[in-house]
Amino acid sequence: MSLQQIIDRRLSGKNKSIGNRERFLRRHKDQIREAVKRAVDGRGIRDMERGEEVRIPKKDLSEPVFGHGDGGVREVVRPGNTEYVKGDRVAKPKGGQGGGGGGGQASDQGEGEDDFVFHLSKEEFMQVFFDDLALPNLARTTLADTPEWKSQRAGYSSDGTPTNLHVVRSMRGALGRRIALGMDKRRELHELEAREQELLKEDRPETPRLLAETRERIQHLRERLQAIPFLDPIDLRFRSRVRVPVPTTRAVMFCLMDVSGSMDESRKDLAKRFFILLYLFLTRHYEKIDVVFIRHHTQAQEVDEQNFFHATETGGTVVSSALVLMEQIIKERYSPTEWNIYGAQASDGDNWHHDSGRCRELLADKILPLCRYFAYVQVAEPEQNLWEEYQKLQEDTRHFAMRKAVEASQIYPVFRELFKKEGAST
Repeated sequence: MSLQQIIDRRLSGKNKSIGNRERFLRRHKDQIREAVKRAVDGRGIRDMERGEEVRIPKKDLSEPVFGHGDGGVREVVRPGNTEYVKGDRVAKPKGGQGGGGGGGQASDQGEGEDDFVFHLSKEEFMQVFFDDLALPNLARTTLADTPEWKSQRAGYSSDGTPTNLHVVRSMRGALGRRIALGMDKRRELHELEAREQELLKEDRPETPRLLAETRERIQHLRERLQAIPFLDPIDLRFRSRVRVPVPTTRAVMFCLMDVSGSMDESRKDLAKRFFILLYLFLTRHYEKIDVVFIRHHTQAQEVDEQNFFHATETGGTVVSSALVLMEQIIKERYSPTEWNIYGAQASDGDNWHHDSGRCRELLADKILPLCRYFAYVQVAEPEQNLWEEYQKLQEDTRHFAMRKAVEASQIYPVFRELFKKEGAST
């Protein structure tokens, strides 16, 4: 069996080593994961896409080393010792000021060593954050039927506009054509010119006649050679450019959030965190992502991101209004044959009791057949009627998931559970 050796020759920045840094990240993966988890819990919604400082305790950085111990028996005299003799046991220093317990005043002497702190880049932060995650049923079947186009070089063509004329290529072709067409005539011309010189040296009766015939043929060949055009239209070459399709994988993410009076700021914050995590996750798998924000109370409305996250409303809750609007937008702007459609709904579960059954029917009959994945996150612990209705869908629908998150620290585990790879440990 042959062994394969991979050498990483990527350029490193000044005073940096990519290989050493990657080994360090692998070695302290657990501490880094904990740091990323704490960052997710504590950051604001708009502050996700940046790096993070990670602290590694000094005790975790120690490495086993081999050293040479002192051998044999040695007699050592310590200068200044007036209290102890050989065989005495020295007691540990007492706590308190000056005793190493940390309770004294600051001093301008002595040394200490802080925990090791390093900075995770944005890419490293996202890599750790999305470790062992993958889109459910990721098929990427939406190579658009009407792809975007780009223009690219496609060699040369024999027709085109004067601005695209390639002069060097055209002159090269003209030279080759003139050489090819006149090759036989030039060879014969050279032979006749040599024959003419020989006839001039001869003195025979038929020499004048042969010389005249030779000169007539030489004149004819020279006229034929001069008749070959210097540049013919067939020699012209133009730069050719063609339009080629650019396949783009596209996805649209629908964010549905309850903004009724029962959704306080803490619950809205939980919903916001889940939406931003889902968006960041989708950006790792799709080149183009559209985001549609739908907020609802008794009525649903499509809004921009600023109003979605910050505007306040009061009143009751009719969840089906958001699902109806989502279906309408899909039909108008996002054909399932061209877009991967993902839906994420966040609510406290409190819905008008006559409306929850309709929500389940809308999801089962209208929304889920169009979606790649739909996730429902309830940001309240009590199981309301909406939760009970959605549970009926979860039993027989693979691309529908529902979870609860009642505090910020639960958003990260819930998100991982919804989108984890098959067989990955939680």
